[in-house]
Amino acid sequence: MSWQQTLLAPLSPLYEAASRLRVRAYRSKLFTTRKLPGRVVSVGNLTVGGTGKTPMVLWIAERLAATGKSVGILTRGYRGSGSTSDEVRLLQSRLPPSVKFGVGANRFEQGSVLAHEGVDWFVLDDGFQHLKLARDVNVLLIDAANPFGGGRLLPAGRLREPRSAMSRADAIVITRSEHAPAIESAIRHDSSAPIFYSQAKLDGLFSADGDASAAATPSRDAKWFAFCGVGNPDAFAADLKQWGFNVTGKRAFEDHHAYTQAELDALALAAERAGAAHLICTEKDKFNLPPGAGTRLPIFYCRISMRVDREADLMRLVLGDAPGAVK
Repeated sequence: MSWQQTLLAPLSPLYEAASRLRVRAYRSKLFTTRKLPGRVVSVGNLTVGGTGKTPMVLWIAERLAATGKSVGILTRGYRGSGSTSDEVRLLQSRLPPSVKFGVGANRFEQGSVLAHEGVDWFVLDDGFQHLKLARDVNVLLIDAANPFGGGRLLPAGRLREPRSAMSRADAIVITRSEHAPAIESAIRHDSSAPIFYSQAKLDGLFSADGDASAAATPSRDAKWFAFCGVGNPDAFAADLKQWGFNVTGKRAFEDHHAYTQAELDALALAAERAGAAHLICTEKDKFNLPPGAGTRLPIFYCRISMRVDREADLMRLVLGDAPGAVK
């Protein structure tokens, strides 16, 4: 435990008590939960930081739209400001124009607007703790690399809720793994929900200053310098290693970091010192680069998708077609 965590440790029990009281208040209807006129599929997690929520939202929305459903995505945006965040821009660039977006802290209000436009299938982004809005399906993501944030709640740890909150999940997806029996065993202490696995699949590399074909990009064996401003930078580094990239250096920024040209120039200099000939980042980072961004080294971004095992079973839960699923 770091000295910062040691100082903050006495506050974690207070945070846990407040979290439990909040859930009980909603269960006892002391706090009001509001229902949208349609099916709501929540995607969320137990910890702060990235666990693959955006790829899962994309995965679900793509499949719903492909079956002709009128789909809307409800997201709070960056810090609930209602502004179009990097994640929203990424989703908009990947999904068909028929998928609508409601962006803002009041997800019920945004969903009501979309409902008037004909949307009756809602994907609630980062919704596990958003108890103000009723949901038909709770999809909970758990990162295999750090499933329970070291076991400590905020502010000393990364858990947003106690592990007992897993009892609210209708489906649990262990991300970045194909088999994790120890994590499954830990989950079973608090949840009987079906467990699925998912992995990030690299769809291709693309130039950050255009839409170059993946075939025109350098080999993964070339020397790369990685940078990112995402919730879990270690996961991006691990993915690059798994995909076979020869990464000679890396740098992480805060989540949603908006890059300046000076920072990009500094990254290029650091890359050259590390012997790299190319810069590589996430697709989300692409939307945070300054207009006309460029350096003396080319910048590429990774386009990924989520590969889910037993995907037909998970979609039956989402659609309400699985045995015991809420219709």
